[in-house]
Amino acid sequence: MRTVGIGRQDFEKIRVHHNFYVDKTDLIRQWWEADDDVTLVTRPRRFGKTLNMSMLEKFFSLEYAGRSELFEGLFIWQEEKYRRLQGTYPVLFMSFANVKETDFASARRKICQLIADVYARYSFLLEEGGLAGAERETFLRKNVNMDDVDATLALGQLSHYLSRYYGRNVILLLDEYDTPMQEAYVNGYWEELISFIRNLFNATFKTNPCFERAFMTGIARVSKESFFSDPNNLEVITTTSDKYADCFGFTEEEV
Repeated sequence: MRTVGIGRQDFEKIRVHHNFYVDKTDLIRQWWEADDDVTLVTRPRRFGKTLNMSMLEKFFSLEYAGRSELFEGLFIWQEEKYRRLQGTYPVLFMSFANVKETDFASARRKICQLIADVYARYSFLLEEGGLAGAERETFLRKNVNMDDVDATLALGQLSHYLSRYYGRNVILLLDEYDTPMQEAYVNGYWEELISFIRNLFNATFKTNPCFERAFMTGIARVSKESFFSDPNNLEVITTTSDKYADCFGFTEEEV
């Protein structure tokens, strides 16, 4: 008998430990065939958002190439074209879940630390990636104390480095995108944070030629006054709370 594994949000751990798992891998097919640039799914807490993001990472990431045992027996593994797709893209996965600071300086610093952590995972590019002198300097500036220019351009620049290294554009996954904004609203630093986040997202999602597509999750729905409100930016945002309803939370058939 399989155990439930309460609280586990890591897809690999659930599969390796043979925990009970309600198969949501059709999300991979639905998302891939939709062919949207940026997909945003908003759902309340405890609707499986983080677990699904972990699933997407393990399916697409080059770091999990050859890990067929994670998906064997699941819906997505029935089709040959998806078996060939597994483990074939560089993936950048970030979560803003823990950015719950009470002031802008602390929130900005934590986001910068998260970006620096992502850069640290790809430090091999300094030796193997063929970075030019200026690019090496730019790469090395990505730390918790980086300025706004370095911070907001960071994910777009890393996408470029990885795309050139692997010969494929990058998939971007951002979990709980709106947690910092909720805290900013409650604690009175909304305008400062939104300006920073808007510039970060603009450079990452809108003007980044090196990303294949992106998937974001959160709680808050997009409004016209949001940080997505730069001209034309909403054109690449697909708000799909209902579109993927069967993949987030329990469906009628599973109750």
